[in-house]
Amino acid sequence: MDIRDFERIFSGREPKPYGVYSFFSVLIPLVLKDDQVHVLFEIRADKLKRQPGEVCFPGGRLEGTETPRACAIRETAEELNIAEDRIKIINELDYIYTYSNFTLYSFLGMIDYEDIKDRRVNHDEVKDIFLVPFDFFMDNDPIVKVLEVSPDVGEDFPYHMINVKNTYNWRKGRSTIPIYRYEEHVIWGLTGKIVDNMVKIIKCELNQAEKTCTRERIGG
Repeated sequence: MDIRDFERIFSGREPKPYGVYSFFSVLIPLVLKDDQVHVLFEIRADKLKRQPGEVCFPGGRLEGTETPRACAIRETAEELNIAEDRIKIINELDYIYTYSNFTLYSFLGMIDYEDIKDRRVNHDEVKDIFLVPFDFFMDNDPIVKVLEVSPDVGEDFPYHMINVKNTYNWRKGRSTIPIYRYEEHVIWGLTGKIVDNMVKIIKCELNQAEKTCTRERIGG
């Protein structure tokens, strides 16, 4: 190999994630109803293979060269059976890196109540939708559980090749799981994490004069 080969191959190359990763994007839809801001949630269809019947936000996997923003709008339009131009994006929110090799992007948006009040959803993906007043989340802290994540190293790992015995201090991780209960609905996992992070951002902004707020990473 000549040094010019390295320059030819790597100069101008765009970096990308190393390994196998998936990328998803969701919309956090705000809906004004009775002069009060609500958050729209979906209940996943029972026949879905992944998380059937769970509460989530509209969204899905990025397709091809699709941007996270375009994905959030497209998936929301498909799942709620509304036109894409009826979805107004306010801004991108914090994104989540997970220990299970996928990245979740999220966007805060607005949808008119008139567009969703009849619940004409795509039943292939969505069982139902419901609204939660945002003040509920401002007034009620979630139950927070901590999940310890540690590698499952098989007995056949070649410790002798790296000159250590089978007491290597493998890195471990930790993930927080916020859990909200609203009426008969349980909002938890990454969906709960996104809501909890939004509440923290808002409370931090409102309490800036007190200088008591800190930002948390929401990966995990």
